[in-house]
Amino acid sequence: MQPVIGITPDYDSAAGRYQLHQDYAAAISAVGGYPVMLFGQGEIPLFLDGIVLSGGGDIDPLLFHEEPLRESGEISPRRDQFELSLCQAAIQKNIPLLGICRGMQVINIALGGTIYQDIGVQTKSTLKHRQQAPRDYATHSIMIEENTLLSHLWGKEKAAVNSFHHQGVALLGEGLRYSAKSQDGLIEAIEHTEKPFIFGVQWHPEAMKTGEQGRIFAAFVQAAAEFHAIRR
Repeated sequence: MQPVIGITPDYDSAAGRYQLHQDYAAAISAVGGYPVMLFGQGEIPLFLDGIVLSGGGDIDPLLFHEEPLRESGEISPRRDQFELSLCQAAIQKNIPLLGICRGMQVINIALGGTIYQDIGVQTKSTLKHRQQAPRDYATHSIMIEENTLLSHLWGKEKAAVNSFHHQGVALLGEGLRYSAKSQDGLIEAIEHTEKPFIFGVQWHPEAMKTGEQGRIFAAFVQAAAEFHAIRR
């Protein structure tokens, strides 16, 4: 049986509309998962074997105990509340989690960490983290830590990724470690040191569509299949 993977969509408050790029579902389907879209209502469905927290807009700074800077972008309170509660419940139940871009930041906040509201203002970075290039094109490098999930998946110390963000992980949440950083020191990937599979990346692997990026989804869906076997 295919592992069932729930994917959180973005939510347009003004239009009252959920939306999700097809690349997320395609990436999950390509490695044997069965993707379904999750809506911000009720508890985690019992049939879920894994959860992808997708990319999107900014997270409300009040949720990590900061006042909003003027550089902060549009927020979606409905999405924030749903994803944080979903993430915390999934962590308690050991449901595999994959956070992409904003999703990585949600995982970090759910575990008590913080994020930079705007890396251009709050760090000394001069790198371009919001690229003006096709979504599938890599525009900056990351340095991969040894003995991490990412190093095991890719077998290398350096790689190039795409980048579409102005926020980033600052103080790591409880139980998390970084598994990659960009050359300006910004955290680009995180993983949990104790839980079976909690992994986040700051880039968009679903958009790059390479075999290397596909191994991230394959490892996640494999973890979801193992979770399904345990809970049967």
